[in-house]
Amino acid sequence: MKILVTGGMGFIGSHIAEYHAMKGHQVVVIDNLSRGRLLSDAMFGKNLNQNHLLTYGNIKHINADIRDKATVMEAAQGCEVIFHAAGQTAVTTSMQNPEDDFSANVVGTFNVLESARQNGVGTVVYCSTNKVYGENVNKVEILEGKRRYAFEEAYNKGISENFPVDLCEHTPYGCSKLTGDIYCQEYARCYGIRTAVFRMSCIYGTRQFGIEDQGWVAWLTYATLRNIPLNIYGDGKQVRDLLFISDLVDLYEKFLLSDISHGVFNVGGGRDFSVSILELLELLHEITGKRAPLTYSDWRHSDQKIYISDTGKVMDTLGWKPEVSPLAGVGRLVEFMTNNEPLR
Repeated sequence: MKILVTGGMGFIGSHIAEYHAMKGHQVVVIDNLSRGRLLSDAMFGKNLNQNHLLTYGNIKHINADIRDKATVMEAAQGCEVIFHAAGQTAVTTSMQNPEDDFSANVVGTFNVLESARQNGVGTVVYCSTNKVYGENVNKVEILEGKRRYAFEEAYNKGISENFPVDLCEHTPYGCSKLTGDIYCQEYARCYGIRTAVFRMSCIYGTRQFGIEDQGWVAWLTYATLRNIPLNIYGDGKQVRDLLFISDLVDLYEKFLLSDISHGVFNVGGGRDFSVSILELLELLHEITGKRAPLTYSDWRHSDQKIYISDTGKVMDTLGWKPEVSPLAGVGRLVEFMTNNEPLR
């Protein structure tokens, strides 16, 4: 079949594109390569994902922005599935430039959905975020341990899909992603498009090029390997549940093969695959024998001290569970960065 992947030269999108190319599908990628402009050449090499994907003869790259509706419309012609992974991805950037965040995440998502509707695309998979829950997450009582925070007992399994998204601060990023999230739900209801909204926690893995503002697991890994000074906002006890990229792609495939017409799912590694910043730094030391120099700064606006996904719904509905532990996944990320010359 023919598949469109927006943001297909980025971290998540490139893994989706490669997976389906390896299955023999025709894959069209829309990506304006903006991620590369955030990265210095000395840091990663801007074209690593692009060069890797274009070794596949059945992947076509369109260098365009999803805000260009005509291009998205044309690219969607003949497609059976759209994976929508493109967009502005950082809270801090959205605070500095909310207009760009809005146009990329709201207008861009609308263009994707309209392209699906007008071209008869059957399925749209939307990469949403846990930031749709906004400051409501910080209203949950937490317990402070020596090296991490924990939710109170009532939220011991994490945040479920029934958690409220209203009456709280969101930041522009949270607002724009929630808007796209709701639009995907309504396009399923109003127009019969099969949609899946995956509200993702911390996705990490190979070919992820993190910076301080976004992609923290990759950034801490890179800095540790290169002995780059790290600045920790807050106290380092912040906790996220980690999901390795291959587990996410496997989940998407399970949705495609299911008979579910629409779903909203919280997605991450869950409680058992959660780590704090301090714990991740210790894990990196265990794997690499190295420690990056640390400094500490004040908390940033809307930082969540802890977020863990309750994965019960997605596990029960799709028969999925994460397989790659943080120890194994971070080990694979370290190996990837060690074996690629631009990342050393």
